[in-house]
Amino acid sequence: MATPTLPRQRDRVATAAPAVVRGLTTRQRRRIALVLTVTGLVLGATFAGAPILWMLLSALKSNSEIFAYPPSLLSDNPSIQPFIGILQDPRQLRFFLNSYVVALSVVALTLLVAVHAAYAFSRYEFPGKHLMNVVVISVQAVPPVTLLIPYFGLMVALGLYNSYAGLILTYIVFTLSYAIIMMTGYFNTLPRELDEAARVDGTSSFGALWRILIPISLPGMVSVGMYTFMIAWNEYLFALTLTRTDDMRTVPIGIQLLMGQHSYDWNQMMAMSVLGSLPVIVLFVFFQRFFIGGMTSGSVKH
Repeated sequence: MATPTLPRQRDRVATAAPAVVRGLTTRQRRRIALVLTVTGLVLGATFAGAPILWMLLSALKSNSEIFAYPPSLLSDNPSIQPFIGILQDPRQLRFFLNSYVVALSVVALTLLVAVHAAYAFSRYEFPGKHLMNVVVISVQAVPPVTLLIPYFGLMVALGLYNSYAGLILTYIVFTLSYAIIMMTGYFNTLPRELDEAARVDGTSSFGALWRILIPISLPGMVSVGMYTFMIAWNEYLFALTLTRTDDMRTVPIGIQLLMGQHSYDWNQMMAMSVLGSLPVIVLFVFFQRFFIGGMTSGSVKH
């Protein structure tokens, strides 16, 4: 006789939770949402920050402490000697110099080309515009690793193997399409009346671009510049393939070269990784407001 009542019991259990939620006040719901949000952010920050913290603390340890069991988070005798060893080694400093030269050159050339191309896509109609848009998007969609062997052969044929020019031109190909897409979207958010008013006053199209649009497009340019810098600074595979000598290697390759045949200098590897991360972190800290604003504005077309 009790069997027919089971569906009713299941229905009451199923509706109990929604009834509890409906019984909460708006203030209680907001508190629960806030607690869940904060908990999620803390877990996400811990997941993202724990490896960085471990890297920094490992850079202050000796190799024997890094391999100690059970592992310890803090060193009994922390030392900055691994950092000093990196900064006093001319070979390691050359890696940093190469990375700065390549990354800053890629940023400057990418922005120079992308701004003019995006201005043309945003403000003018010309034959082949749709086809060129498709080409730009298609380049962004191609996995870079598939181009490794063709680029190696091309750079050897052009005499650009193991040179700054070879790395810079290669990285520009990877960053330019994204930069054009982002800057075109950003220019589309700016009223056409701005450059039209400048041309009425006797300014040319290039004058309107450089005097009016570029100054108010700094958030978008900073966003694109930071993205470009990070791509060129962190890239490993092409930097390894397109260079041969230590005087042309970049920071990611320098970290890999600290792995010896019979031993690894883990503390120096961690120290160099920390020093290699600082430029990107500093850029993001100082330009965070422009970066977020540029990404948001460039993704919306009014």
